[in-house]
Amino acid sequence: MVAERLAELVGGSVRSLELMDSGFDATVEVDEHVFAVEWKASGAAASVMAAAEHARRGAADIGAHAIPLVAVPFMGEVGRERCDRAGVAWLDLSGNAQISAPGLRIWIVGQPNRYKRVGRPSSVFAPKSSRIARWLLMHPDEVLTQREVARATHMDEGYTSRIVAKLEEDHLITRDASGAITVRDPYLLLDAWREDYDFSKHTITKGHVAARSGTALLQSLAAHLVERDVQYAMTGLGAAWLMTQFASFRLVTLYVTEQPSQVLLDDIGFREEERGANVWLVLPTDAGVFHGASDVEEVRCVHPVQVDLDLEHHPERAGDAAEALRARFDWRRTDDQ
Repeated sequence: MVAERLAELVGGSVRSLELMDSGFDATVEVDEHVFAVEWKASGAAASVMAAAEHARRGAADIGAHAIPLVAVPFMGEVGRERCDRAGVAWLDLSGNAQISAPGLRIWIVGQPNRYKRVGRPSSVFAPKSSRIARWLLMHPDEVLTQREVARATHMDEGYTSRIVAKLEEDHLITRDASGAITVRDPYLLLDAWREDYDFSKHTITKGHVAARSGTALLQSLAAHLVERDVQYAMTGLGAAWLMTQFASFRLVTLYVTEQPSQVLLDDIGFREEERGANVWLVLPTDAGVFHGASDVEEVRCVHPVQVDLDLEHHPERAGDAAEALRARFDWRRTDDQ
């Protein structure tokens, strides 16, 4: 199917198809173009990254004219970004593709996933399971034992072992001879999680509180909650601003440990409404979002890892804020990312 899809995209015919025993999956020749193809059954970020490296090595073995290409059922946004950074072409069987080479430029995006699974598969980034990824990203340069991770995240050791094994299988962590683990590439782990993360799964109450500005609103809400002994932690645009001082904002988002009472909502002047909302009160699906929370300018904020995840689902200049956050908290440990 991949060879046929390539021929369709290039507008030619398959002249040869050679399956490889090692290194990468196949060499496909369409007219004068030769592709070193690596196929993966999943378009998940970690899977795509490994495939991109195999395809790139395969193309180098064939010669300078060869085009490295990753093929999957459906390529997600993070996978596309990773292929672009690696200089590797890609296509999916859902109808999308990006191939750039001498005399060849193909760019098709926006086609829906034709291979969605029924139901939601078990994931290392499910609400409770993701405590492990969060802890590893909070300590990206440390070598940790599974027991240390289990204790730090308040998880059962057996459950932790299963999640760690899946993270290793997905090439997101490495394990040394003693069994201790460390993050292979913090940004790859974070991007893989971001691809799977769904902020809307939290219970979000949207409303409006009168305020002169986003910063004034943030400070006022924090003061009210502390005064009433309500446990909270800022995230999103407000937290990113506190951490980077980048870009003004209107929307203030904060996690709370329990649904605020109507008395508290009335006290802070909160009027529930979707349209025009400038406050999101979020009851998380798992208390792990509070792991690593700390005070920034006397306002409690979730860890930057959680802020990064949440910004993906925020309006205004959330994308720019995420870039500023990553520049401020550089989890990157490799030179080629």
